[in-house]
Amino acid sequence: MNDTRQRIHDHIAARPGVHFNAIVRTLDIAPGQVQYHVRKLLDEGIVLERISGRTHYYPPGYDGWERGVLALFRRETAREVLLYLLKDGPTTPATITADLDIARSTLEWHLDQFVAHDILEKRYDSKNRVTIALLRPERTMELLREIRPSTPDRFVDRFVRLTDRLFETREE
Repeated sequence: MNDTRQRIHDHIAARPGVHFNAIVRTLDIAPGQVQYHVRKLLDEGIVLERISGRTHYYPPGYDGWERGVLALFRRETAREVLLYLLKDGPTTPATITADLDIARSTLEWHLDQFVAHDILEKRYDSKNRVTIALLRPERTMELLREIRPSTPDRFVDRFVRLTDRLFETREE
């Protein structure tokens, strides 16, 4: 394996669920070069999965549910929401948006992703009020420990939150 491919392989092994653009940015390798080497790595066992509009890469050994969780953890807001639920337990969307200071539309997008990947469920009471609860909190916590987001990833996530707030302010 050449040096560039080895660097990409090691990066993926150390950061399961890393997305394509993060590999390009972090390793400072041209996108075409990353694509070429990733294709070769796929033949050698690296796993590719497209989740929520991003292509993510994993070392072998993660099942589909774990890959979905790891991919969503790569987003700062998703991590914050899941950490909140791990710490405080089941709660309402209104409580999460107020306590984390995020737009309701942003929260709902993340909740929809979590529900689609069987990470949490929305429970409805007799008055149709929603409570959010994690389905596998212990395993979710274990996977969360494997995530070390890069500085550029955090900046992108914060930019998205800022634009959400700007658009939310204009609508009011």
